[in-house]
Amino acid sequence: MSEDITGRLDDQTTRGKWYFMHALGKNALPETIQLNGQTWRAIRFVKHDFFAATGFYQSDQTGEKSVVKIARTEPFLGLPCQWLGKLIDRRERRFYQKLADLPNIPSIIGRVGQTGFMHVFIEGQPLSRDSSVPDTFFDDLLQLVETLYHRGIAVVDTNKPENILLGQDGKPYLIDFQISFDVNDLGGIWPAGPILRLFRQSDIYHVLKHKKRLRPDLLTETERQIVENKNWATRLHRRLTKPYFFIRRRLFAWLRKKGKLMPEGSQ
Repeated sequence: MSEDITGRLDDQTTRGKWYFMHALGKNALPETIQLNGQTWRAIRFVKHDFFAATGFYQSDQTGEKSVVKIARTEPFLGLPCQWLGKLIDRRERRFYQKLADLPNIPSIIGRVGQTGFMHVFIEGQPLSRDSSVPDTFFDDLLQLVETLYHRGIAVVDTNKPENILLGQDGKPYLIDFQISFDVNDLGGIWPAGPILRLFRQSDIYHVLKHKKRLRPDLLTETERQIVENKNWATRLHRRLTKPYFFIRRRLFAWLRKKGKLMPEGSQ
């Protein structure tokens, strides 16, 4: 079921803000959403970047929590971008739907507007240096990555610990498939297979990197060699993206300092 929504204007002053850098422009995520016969009320606005806005919601009727993600709706420098938001939304929902039978992937509750969706909230926390990770966590996570690989899917974004959740049950959960790769993205023809294998290697490398940081006592010698001897694809990826992220971090820090861009997590 899909519901149309209208975002509200941000409470902060609009003077000098670079709202075109935000997916919803001057709008914020809606404070309430009517979906599947329930009223979902925002309890926290989490992130609002160029591609999407994300927030936590709770049902007035059942108390159930959920996550809402709405992809870009606003123009960028005068160029229409809602088509991009629809593409991002449709593509990410496809991953959640293909993996809906896996208990470690949150299920979709419904559509939100033309470029968004709501999925089940996972009780837990993103991986961090303060995480107390159970002995079986990384073995379970590697098995999950392998399960996705055998279905023709690579996560691609396992380098970001915030995309890996440590559930209250001690199990790993994966969220955010915005840049994930499906072998069917290229029609299943060459070079889809080799690309999938390269992304799988990258996923495993980054999972083991998290394991080395959080549970070095459990790292096997084979796993240590994988972490310390990056394959050529991982080295190439880092060389190509390092300048971009270096410039991006400093640009965004300067914009926020000057008040031209709202901090992430703001409404």
